[in-house]
Amino acid sequence: MERVKGFTLIELMIAVVVVSILAAIALPAYTNYVKRGKISEATTNLSGLRVSMEQYYQDNRTYQNAAGTACGVAMPTSPTVKYFSFGCTAPTSDTYTITATGQASGGMANFVYKIDQANNKTTTSLPADWNLPPGGISCWATKSGGSC
Repeated sequence: MERVKGFTLIELMIAVVVVSILAAIALPAYTNYVKRGKISEATTNLSGLRVSMEQYYQDNRTYQNAAGTACGVAMPTSPTVKYFSFGCTAPTSDTYTITATGQASGGMANFVYKIDQANNKTTTSLPADWNLPPGGISCWATKSGGSC
């Protein structure tokens, strides 16, 4: 009698279960890792825009544009930026707030970062699974759990 070689159904089912468990652990960790990488677009541009605003203020003695309706520095737009949209308000000649808002099309919905003329960095919104404390935090959260 010749012995048949191969895997039994039980052995294959065990292999599938092991792979499924590994995928269930790895996929969320990878997704979180990718989001953390995309956050650098917001923080880098906000820091650069702050420097540009200070240079603009040195030249014009105001943060407002010539019409007095917005900031004097142009905000980056696509295709330069992919994951965040940037906006700026300058309610007075001595104050401004630049905001980076995550775009849902880039997988960054609910991420909102801000910086102002005093270099106050704040996170005002994060996805629910990132656990932002009520009222936001006074730094740019770059990790799940709202840590900076």
